[in-house]
Amino acid sequence: MASYLSSPGSDRQLGLIAPRRFLALSLPLWATDCLKRADPSLGTSRRPLALWEKQQGAMRLAAIDAAASRAGLSVGQNLSDARALVPELELREIDHSFITHVFADFADWHSNASPIVAVLPNIAPFGDLVMDITGVDHLFGGEEKMLAQLLGRLRVLGYTVIGAIADTIGAAWAAAHFSPGILPSGTLEDALAHLPVGALRLDEAQISGLNQMGLKTIGQLYSRDRRALQARFGSSLLIRLDQALGRIEERLVPRLPIAEYHTERRFAEPIGYMDDVLMTTHDLATRLALRLETEQLGAQTFHLLLYRVDHKVMTLSVNAARATRDANHIAQLFVHRSERLEGEYDAGFGIDMIRLAASSLSDVSSTQIGAFETEDGAEDLNRLFDRMTSRLGPLSVLRSKYQNTHIPERAVVLEPIVARTADDPAAAPNTELRRPIRLLPAPEPIEVIAEVPHGPPMRMVWRRVSYRVLKASGPERIEAEWWRTGQNLAFLLPPPDPDKPEAPPPDKTKKKVIAPRLDEHVSKLETFSAETTVRDYYVIEDDGGRRFWVFRIGLYGAKAPPRWYLHGFFA
Repeated sequence: MASYLSSPGSDRQLGLIAPRRFLALSLPLWATDCLKRADPSLGTSRRPLALWEKQQGAMRLAAIDAAASRAGLSVGQNLSDARALVPELELREIDHSFITHVFADFADWHSNASPIVAVLPNIAPFGDLVMDITGVDHLFGGEEKMLAQLLGRLRVLGYTVIGAIADTIGAAWAAAHFSPGILPSGTLEDALAHLPVGALRLDEAQISGLNQMGLKTIGQLYSRDRRALQARFGSSLLIRLDQALGRIEERLVPRLPIAEYHTERRFAEPIGYMDDVLMTTHDLATRLALRLETEQLGAQTFHLLLYRVDHKVMTLSVNAARATRDANHIAQLFVHRSERLEGEYDAGFGIDMIRLAASSLSDVSSTQIGAFETEDGAEDLNRLFDRMTSRLGPLSVLRSKYQNTHIPERAVVLEPIVARTADDPAAAPNTELRRPIRLLPAPEPIEVIAEVPHGPPMRMVWRRVSYRVLKASGPERIEAEWWRTGQNLAFLLPPPDPDKPEAPPPDKTKKKVIAPRLDEHVSKLETFSAETTVRDYYVIEDDGGRRFWVFRIGLYGAKAPPRWYLHGFFA
């Protein structure tokens, strides 16, 4: 908080953050422009277009195009008034989710100009995007040519767009909305001084309050007492001001993951066939492998980005079982991945750029191929895993991993083979313990007749089938893991019978004790705390030679009678 209350002079004495360069694009008519792109009939029609939505029970205009604005309509106007003013008005109900989704894809497309692209949802979830162009503008011949090229290609597609370049995100956004152009580095205070306070991305209440105080421009805030501004308008006003002037850093949240190692190819004429894409991918994989080899690195995840002419991006990602930089193997993974696309691949009007990026990097030393190499088959096995995963999907090829726990249903988990983690030596199973070869998804209730309390069952009824027990061994007591807090275990329970009276306490003088009847129709789950659940497991064998793994929860003579469950099968 102290940084917000310090004077502007003291901030300058502490030094500003190292300047970067940001390019902001504003598309004020995005809602109607993207709808015209999606529906060609609207683009060819000369009728004004407006989008409406319900606001506080009334239908009002939510977005208008340039023709509707020239006709005297405005956002927020009543729908009936708009129809009366412009009878030929074309009206559509606004679809916020569709417009936002399309704008996100539109922002991704701009990663062909800069790897760091983000949507700024401060005012609206669509319409504003910012790119970090530090060290990128020289690829376009400078900032002026880069800005002109980005604006030009969007205007050719029919979008209304304005842009600006500045040292900070806030300054670039402010200039794009109120003073388009390029702000020279180191001139933020002078360049922003004449802009209205709304250029700081404030809410309506803050803007209205500042205007009532006579503070209409950003420059008028420089000399005002910061404590008074914070007390009246909150710390967000000072944060936005300091971000715009570069006194505190504002970070972008990129839409696409940033890959330090990538290579790309641009085409003079767009391509469309998948075979051409895969051939280019092999060439890019060779170039990327050379870069990784220079740094003695390998990667486990590779991303292929296909930039279409119609401002859309297709992304294909593959994972390897271990870090690799084998160009042929990387290219083959994308060949298998393309087989899963089926009819989803659509090049649109063509692909004008392809980028191959690598992530999840790790050190990979050069492997000697010769007489001293040990062939243990692991490399071939990993290649097989990669091919299966790229063809079937990462969640289709799994492996079992032991967990350090005594609870049977937690002893093994499944994880993708290409994202496997290191095994815990302490989790290795105890070979002296008898465990079934198959566990049920959830323990199922059974009816049991025991010869004596706390003894093994003599007869079991499971799913309406009775089993006579000939042999039994146990019990093996498995207690709860006290260090696992807040993790409950689910057991199947029968629905309650409201007409059945509560069972009386069991009579300890009887030799045979019959557990309460459990119907096999299961309707709900009951959770047992991991701190209080204790199980007694038995291995039983029936007259047909079948062996089962059953357990009892609870003790005879307690307030609640014990319950029996079947958990697994030995044979």
